[in-house]
Amino acid sequence: MNDIFNYQHLINRMELSMLVIMAIFGNAELFIISAVFIAIFLAVKVGMTEQYARGLKFVLALAYLGILVLQIVFFVNVINSGFGYRAVLVRMVAAVVLPAPFLVEFIVTRSNNDRFYLPKLGQVATISFAEFKKNEARLRQAMAGADRVKSILSLDNVKDIMADLHRHSAVRYVNEGSLDAGYFNRAEESLADPSLYIVISNTGSPASELISLFTQKQFNHASLSFDSDLTTIISYNGGERVYPPGLNPEMVEAFHKKPDASVLVYRLPVTQTQKQCVIDTIRQINLTGSAYNILGLVTKRSLRTNIMFCSQFVYRMLQVAGVDYFQKKPGDVRPTDFVELDYKRKLQFVTEIKF
Repeated sequence: MNDIFNYQHLINRMELSMLVIMAIFGNAELFIISAVFIAIFLAVKVGMTEQYARGLKFVLALAYLGILVLQIVFFVNVINSGFGYRAVLVRMVAAVVLPAPFLVEFIVTRSNNDRFYLPKLGQVATISFAEFKKNEARLRQAMAGADRVKSILSLDNVKDIMADLHRHSAVRYVNEGSLDAGYFNRAEESLADPSLYIVISNTGSPASELISLFTQKQFNHASLSFDSDLTTIISYNGGERVYPPGLNPEMVEAFHKKPDASVLVYRLPVTQTQKQCVIDTIRQINLTGSAYNILGLVTKRSLRTNIMFCSQFVYRMLQVAGVDYFQKKPGDVRPTDFVELDYKRKLQFVTEIKF
């Protein structure tokens, strides 16, 4: 058993090593060949898996084909040779995109674990109506999952995300002074309110929807506010093409990017001194500079102190105030962790905002 485990561990390490090599040295042609090979491999695997229903096989095959087309378009248009940090960053994103078909297979079948099947002839007479309805529901769930993946990985969404990549940097600060004096005046005025407000949102932006494929969570953005009216809401984000990516002010209304977008607001009790410490830290970040940690979404690390993503930033501010109520590396914190890991019930639910 240990030999099998060690062998599988070795295979996983080899796969990771190959992705790293591709990210550093790969070109568009190599990425395309790899994507075609993965699509063919998975299509053959699905076709030979007797436990999968015919409808599920069709859904998966269609998903693999759609992803392959999007991958080829992406690889042809954005991958360049060279070793500049932007070229390497794009290849790293491409390396993350490459195994997407495996992720789709996992998403579509994860809750069913090979339980999609067509009964054998001898079983037809004994299969119950309840079992039939259960399998029918599973198939509908699988098809709904595939439709969601297809929607998220649509050409428009991929183009929107790719068009925004050039604004980011993993090694230098690109955002400076996006918070004006008025913002800090409002923050200071809120010191009488002994609370910090943690805002978890389900915005429906292309980037948020893509992240949801990996996190399998509905809510994929975290923000911080100093007042209950959310006039001081702030986080790390892409800047909405108004500000450079990094530390930016936010408006709740801007979270409404899809019909079912929603926002959850929680209160965390703090002292005035703790709150002032967070304000002072944010003021210093605003002066020094910042950037959105797009690379950290994959590597879970920051190359510089003020390069963060949203939940990493919120958790860091809780650490600054000494009110981090769960233990986790900042780069590993997901937006939903603030609620799901609140075992000691430090948070107080305030409201849910629906649009």
